Amino acid sequence: MEEGYQDLVMEVAPKRPVVANCIRAFLVGGAICFIGQLLTYFYMYFFTFTERTASNPTVATLVLIAMFLTGFGLYKKLGQIGGAGSAVPVTGFGNAVISAAIEHRTEGYVLGVGGNMFKLAGSVIVFGVFSAFVIALIKTTLVTIGWLSW
Repeated sequence: MEEGYQDLVMEVAPKRPVVANCIRAFLVGGAICFIGQLLTYFYMYFFTFTERTASNPTVATLVLIAMFLTGFGLYKKLGQIGGAGSAVPVTGFGNAVISAAIEHRTEGYVLGVGGNMFKLAGSVIVFGVFSAFVIALIKTTLVTIGWLSW
């Protein structure tokens, strides 16, 4: 019975354009990264940042741009076009935070916005902090025993 249902679903379901979706995701994600690179050069040229230190304001600017685009309803359209290409870069993090805040704003600033803002993005933050801790622990151990000389 279930096999027949699965066959029917596969027969009736529309075919997804996987290759076209991948190309669009690549182009949108690449455009976001290109804008990030332009911002890096901007901070290096007009301010006293080096290539290494320009990354912090670049990331902050990209997140801020994504938050404004989300607030104006434009990032959702970008996500519909680019799929994972708009969700994977750091701009997807800014979109996730602001989307949750906008969704719960009617519940008030403290319990609504403050309490729900990091529901979706909280797991990303926790995973990032934990991963950074584990990598730092491994690096410190390797440097201490002399296998790595950084």
